[in-house]
Amino acid sequence: MKKIIYNLLIITALALVVTSCCGEHESQNVEKMNTTMEDLMTRRSIRSYTDEMPPMEVIEEICKAGTYAPTGMNKQSPIIIAVTNREVRDKLSRLNAAVFGKDNDMDPFYGAPVVLVVLADRATSYTWLEDGSLVMGNLLNAAHAKGLGSCWIHRAKEVFETEEGKAILADLGIEGDYVGVGNCILGYVKGDYPQARPRKENYVYWIK
Repeated sequence: MKKIIYNLLIITALALVVTSCCGEHESQNVEKMNTTMEDLMTRRSIRSYTDEMPPMEVIEEICKAGTYAPTGMNKQSPIIIAVTNREVRDKLSRLNAAVFGKDNDMDPFYGAPVVLVVLADRATSYTWLEDGSLVMGNLLNAAHAKGLGSCWIHRAKEVFETEEGKAILADLGIEGDYVGVGNCILGYVKGDYPQARPRKENYVYWIK
C-alpha cells in the first residue's frame, strides 16, 4: 500500500511540473505575440535622425530579419546592400536627390546614418517586386523592435540604373538582373516620436 501511495505521489508531482511548464510556455507565447502586435502597430516612418551610428550587431540582426521574409516559391530573389560607410551613403543620397529633381543640399535619407538597399533579381522570380517589398517590411518592423527609427525611401530603382549605381553593384561582385526595390534608412530618432494618424474607415471588408 505504501508503495502504491508513493507512486501516486510521484505521478501527481510530475503532472504538476508538466502542467506548470506548459502553462509557463503558453504564457511566454502569448506575451511574445502581444509584443509583436504592439511593434507592428506602433512603428512609424521617421524623417529626422541623430548622427549616432547604431551598433553593428543590431544592424546585422535587422538584416537577418530581412532575409527571413517570405518569397515566391522560396526563390529568395532579393538582396540587401547594408551601407554604413558615410562616403557611399552620401553618394547614394546625392544620386537619390538627383532622381528626385533636388539639389545636392537636400538629403532624401533625412540624416539617417544607415541605408539598407533592397534589390531583387527579376530573372530569378516573377514575384521579385513582391519579394523585395516583403523584405523591406521585415527590415522596417525589425528596426522598430530593436529601438531604431526607419523609413522606406523610394527611387532605388532609378539610382541603380545609373552608371554610378551599376558601378556599386559591380564593385561588390553582384551579377544578375537586379532592380532596386527600396531604401530602408535606419538610425536613432531625433525629436519626438510621431503619433499614429487615425485609420481610414472601411479599411477592412468582412465576408463571413
